[in-house]
Amino acid sequence: MASEYTEYVEKNGKMVAKPQTKKIWRTFWILLIITVLEFVVAFSLPHHMHLLKVSIFVGMTIVKAAYIMGEFMHLSGETKSLFWTIIVPLVFIAWLVLALLMEGGFISSY
Repeated sequence: MASEYTEYVEKNGKMVAKPQTKKIWRTFWILLIITVLEFVVAFSLPHHMHLLKVSIFVGMTIVKAAYIMGEFMHLSGETKSLFWTIIVPLVFIAWLVLALLMEGGFISSY
C-alpha cells in the first residue's frame, strides 16, 4: 500500500524513496494559515463575544486535528469510513468538554 503513494528514484544504482518536501511544505503552510486565522480571531473580536471566540477556536482546532490525522497518521489514503470513525468521536469529545465547561460555569466566569 505504501508503494502507491511513494515515488522512487535511482540514486547510486539503488532505488531510494523520493523526498516528499512538497507535501511537507504544503502541510506547513496550511497549518500556518489556520493558526494565523486563530490569532486574527483572538485579537479582532471584542471581549464580549467570548463564546463566539471559543466556538471558533474549537472549530478550527477540530479542523487542524482532522488535517493532522489525515496527513501524519496517513488516514487520508485510507477508506473514508476509517477516517470518520476517528473524527466523529473527536468531535463529540470536544463538544463534551465544551459543554462541561459551560455547564460547570468555567466559561461564564472567565
